Amino acid sequence: MDREAPGRDADAVLLGFARALRAAGLDASAERVHAFLRAVALLRPGVRADVYGAGRSTLCGSREDQERYDAVFTAYFMDTGGDAPDRRTPGAAIPPRPRLVVRDTPLTTASENERHAAPTGALASSAEVLRHRDVAELDAAERARLHRLLAAFALPGPTRRTARRRPARRGEADPRRTVRDLLRHGGEPAPLRHRARAERPRRVVLLVDVSGSMAPYADALLRFAHASARTARTEVFTLATRLTRVTRELAQRDPDLAMAAVAAAVPDWSGGTRLGELLRVFLDRWGQRGTARGAVVVLLSDGWERGDPELLGRQMRRLHRLAHRVIWANPRKAHPGYAPLAAGMAAALPSVDAFVEGHSPAALERLAAVVRGADDA
Repeated sequence: MDREAPGRDADAVLLGFARALRAAGLDASAERVHAFLRAVALLRPGVRADVYGAGRSTLCGSREDQERYDAVFTAYFMDTGGDAPDRRTPGAAIPPRPRLVVRDTPLTTASENERHAAPTGALASSAEVLRHRDVAELDAAERARLHRLLAAFALPGPTRRTARRRPARRGEADPRRTVRDLLRHGGEPAPLRHRARAERPRRVVLLVDVSGSMAPYADALLRFAHASARTARTEVFTLATRLTRVTRELAQRDPDLAMAAVAAAVPDWSGGTRLGELLRVFLDRWGQRGTARGAVVVLLSDGWERGDPELLGRQMRRLHRLAHRVIWANPRKAHPGYAPLAAGMAAALPSVDAFVEGHSPAALERLAAVVRGADDA
């Protein structure tokens, strides 16, 4: 057996953890990830507390980052009933463990501490596999872990320049601030002040298909929407036989309470699909008034249309003229041999800027990257 294989496996696990952090909104740049890998190599890759401390010190840049880091670490590395290591005494959270090695001895001969403190690679390898599993194929325990992973997601939209100006170190001259400084100093020469156009994130609109054909994916997609709706500029609607705005229901902090509120508010759960007609309702009532104007609109649907496909095509062209970008995430796209031959999907695709998968946590991570503007993700 190749002696370097365990090290390569551990690096793959840690890189998967970094990708999950990026999906949660952390700025896990290549430099920070490299520092993280070096820190883990200097410590003990097989000790969960060492990995936790190394990542927290190299990948976090603010208090908000630390909170998201804890949530992702718990979902990625911990057992179903585990808690995150104590940040005040990380060394005492788990007994010392040797580096990752291949063991020939049976599991029954391991010590009690070894059975309760599995190596990081063993704990994370299942999480890495879960990232690429189809949501429709998960059992109850895997769905519980999936829910924790989705709770750590974030979906910030790309930024846009506004008409407002803000103080800046470079840019055009700011006459008001410059004159104010001159008056404050009694007319003595003062440094020239500058200003620049302010930036703000674009609104993100999620249209989630909860019809019968999307039943295996609807819960996971709505939990993804719940994590995304924590930002003020995110709107969420459900589609089936009716259009329902569920932004208020998803504003609840607890994911389970939010899902219960959505279930009570959506009258057509697992019903039929009328995408074209409902898209027209959305544009007439919400889109034209500003919700979709200049926004990133994401449709999460398999594209099955019981209505007129030509109507869907017309409304998609209308949406494309209003929105900054239109993204379609289809869970069926990952199935072997899939082709967008259904009438509804074929009619919508010419007006779609990005057509991505949406069947797994890894696919939703890529979707979040595409929303941020990283098309090569």
